[in-house]
Amino acid sequence: MKLVVLDGYALNPGDLSWEPLRALADCQIFDRTAEQDILIRAEGAEILLTNKVPLRRETLAALPALRYIGVSATGYDIVDIAQATRQNIVVTNVPSYGTNSVAQMVFALLLELCNNVGLHNNAVRQGLWARNPDWCFWQSQLIELSDKTIGIVGYGRIGKRVADIAQAFGMHARVAGTRRPNDLPPGVDWGSLDEVFATADVVSLHCPLQPSTRGLINSARIAQMKPSAILINTSRGGLIVEDALAEALNSGRLAGAGLDVLTVEPPRASSPLIGAKNCVITPHIAWATRESRSRLLDTAIANLRMWLDGHLENVVNRSNLLGTIHSPASE
Repeated sequence: MKLVVLDGYALNPGDLSWEPLRALADCQIFDRTAEQDILIRAEGAEILLTNKVPLRRETLAALPALRYIGVSATGYDIVDIAQATRQNIVVTNVPSYGTNSVAQMVFALLLELCNNVGLHNNAVRQGLWARNPDWCFWQSQLIELSDKTIGIVGYGRIGKRVADIAQAFGMHARVAGTRRPNDLPPGVDWGSLDEVFATADVVSLHCPLQPSTRGLINSARIAQMKPSAILINTSRGGLIVEDALAEALNSGRLAGAGLDVLTVEPPRASSPLIGAKNCVITPHIAWATRESRSRLLDTAIANLRMWLDGHLENVVNRSNLLGTIHSPASE
């Protein structure tokens, strides 16, 4: 049985082991695959694993042997699910592997904006402290998080973990949404999007990118926010209208932004947010701790092993599959 990993490097640049996967099938593992090379590399494969390499309708239609797609991520919009379902291809994903790592990154970005650790470290290295007439100095306003309000847009696993950590900092957590969740713990409030954006000192985005959320952060939404507010996005870049955010940061309409995602990744050199005032950007690394990647790889392999044994685990198109789901165990 031929198994092809189309883009294994981001998941495993060499610090994890592919051996448990190799034990399941005849593996070919590529660090990266350009779109024009997908069909060449995937020809005859019954199993494909992909992280960000897209598997569109025409690509899937040209792969009649394909029976299983493992997405080594939580989001699976890179796969044409409707076409996979028509071909009776099982598609799995890996939910919740990065909850703690992504939540940690929210506060790494937030604390950098509040304390400017990097700025002050560089100042010390440049000799500014040694030459300073006072026993301490600071080059930016320093912000204490205690008693501030964090608005959490999207209250799934990550949003809930962010609320937990925020409360440990002494912050007030308020969840934004169209419908009040039934399981709000003590100390976490609910409000409409308008209410939360108008009252929060920090807004952290944790909602999926859908037609209804694309461009959620636009000029009108930013106008609702406090000028002293900070925006954090570790979810999807397309949630933000980048020109509008850059203008707000550069004009002082918004105090700061911490972003681990952008609309185009890698970004164009002309991206309006690169170089924007008080904007901290990291290269989509919130998920990439070794611990998180290890869980991701382990679960992706477990999903495949379950399918090979005739069972379904983390199947995103399970309810729509046509006919009998074939696996080697059923043959």
